[in-house]
Amino acid sequence: MSTSAQSRTPKTASNPARTLAILAAVLVALLSLVFIQGATSVKLGLDLRGGTSVTLQPRIAPGTSGKVTSAAIDQAVSIIRQRVNSLGVAESEVTAQGSGANRQIVISVPGETGRRVVDLVGQTAELRFRQVLVEGAPGATPVAKGAVATPPAGVSAALNAQYAALDCTKVSNRQGNGSDNPNQPLVTCEKLGTAKYILAPAEVLGADISKASASINQTTGSGWYVLLTFNDNGTKKFGALTTRVTKLPAPTNEVAIVLDGLVQSAPRINEAITAGNAEITGNFSQADATDLANVLKYGALPLAFDRGEVQQISPTLGADQLHAGLLAGIIGLILVLLYSLLYYRGLGVVSFGSLVIAGSITYMLFLLFGKWLGFTLTLAGIAGAIVSIGITADSFIVYFERIRDEVREGRSLRSAVETGWIRARRTIIVADFVSIIAAGLLYIFAVGGVRGFAFTLGLTTLIDLFVVFLFTKPIVTTLAKVKFYNSGHPLSGLSPKNLGVVIVAPTAVKEA
Repeated sequence: MSTSAQSRTPKTASNPARTLAILAAVLVALLSLVFIQGATSVKLGLDLRGGTSVTLQPRIAPGTSGKVTSAAIDQAVSIIRQRVNSLGVAESEVTAQGSGANRQIVISVPGETGRRVVDLVGQTAELRFRQVLVEGAPGATPVAKGAVATPPAGVSAALNAQYAALDCTKVSNRQGNGSDNPNQPLVTCEKLGTAKYILAPAEVLGADISKASASINQTTGSGWYVLLTFNDNGTKKFGALTTRVTKLPAPTNEVAIVLDGLVQSAPRINEAITAGNAEITGNFSQADATDLANVLKYGALPLAFDRGEVQQISPTLGADQLHAGLLAGIIGLILVLLYSLLYYRGLGVVSFGSLVIAGSITYMLFLLFGKWLGFTLTLAGIAGAIVSIGITADSFIVYFERIRDEVREGRSLRSAVETGWIRARRTIIVADFVSIIAAGLLYIFAVGGVRGFAFTLGLTTLIDLFVVFLFTKPIVTTLAKVKFYNSGHPLSGLSPKNLGVVIVAPTAVKEA
């Protein structure tokens, strides 16, 4: 008796035991890597952990030419990112948002308040060496009493009046903004408000510095300072400046070191410095010296910035958002499982196993990527993972329905599993690749938290393909050999009633 073509199992049937063994080996390898790398927890982003976010609005500094361009913004993002990373701030994010002249730079620092980083990253870092023309007490004085009888060269009556009116005891007058014109004299304060100055135009700029590092006095073990090394051009200019001022009376024999429009220190020059090295002193702590060196080390920002919105997210709010996101994911997972069990009965076990495997792989990759790539999970990332639950569910629903269609057409379950897979896998691959392409484009063109959504969506969709091929298909092939399923048990999800197959009883023929 011949077997019908409809009940014959395709020759392309795979070896489920071998495929499941490969899956088990991958899971063991991932788990081993997690323990070896010491990746014990998922790193959380700003919105889940709490922290500080600041927006910087670019502008053209007075006295400079040019415009706000995309190239300038990108260069500023690169420099700011280097500064933040050099301070050892993990899991920070520096991105440009908007388009054209409206582009802004958004800096997000999770964990601690991040005030130190926020105060540093927006500095222009344009270090300027200026000769001191006038130096005096920080308080404001009437013009008549504060005016210099015989002003040094370069000091006009207007500068004299501005100097007299300046009150450096007010904190508001000691907020550096880097808006000073290097080609013009400057009236400004010492950064701590201990003195005020009239300074000559800048003769040496930050662009003339090739290296900056924080050092400590090796003799006393205290007294931090910043050691500068000039390039060839800077060495010549700094040598010429120090050679000239050594012959002048105080305070014109001082050279002010100005950063962000404020005087960091104004040392007296006793001898010419022509070796190409200089020190910035000023009662620095280790943190102050390190911060200043890091800001200078990575060059001057191509633009000046106005600090916009500064947002602080408390750890409590972050924890609440994390719990809400996890709760939404758990509820979505439970609903998908309940639907699978109620509609597909015994086949729902495959759905449950597929989601557990996919979830385990996703969690382990989050741990490893956090260790290797600095990946941080955000609320948008959790949303991407929740959406992926539906993508995974869609894959096994497509496969299950193809199996049921094949059984309705008269194939045996074992044959339907293989034939249904051949017809379903193309649909699954196409659907998943549409999601992967969409996630990839979103990741490339989006900024901020949207990129976190795109990354987790793309990653979990790839994991879905992996699980469907290495778990869902081989486990269904294995279950097709079990009597509970191939006999059409009412709870298997493959009974005639579940499949909507109407069994017509044979009509008895009576003998005339």
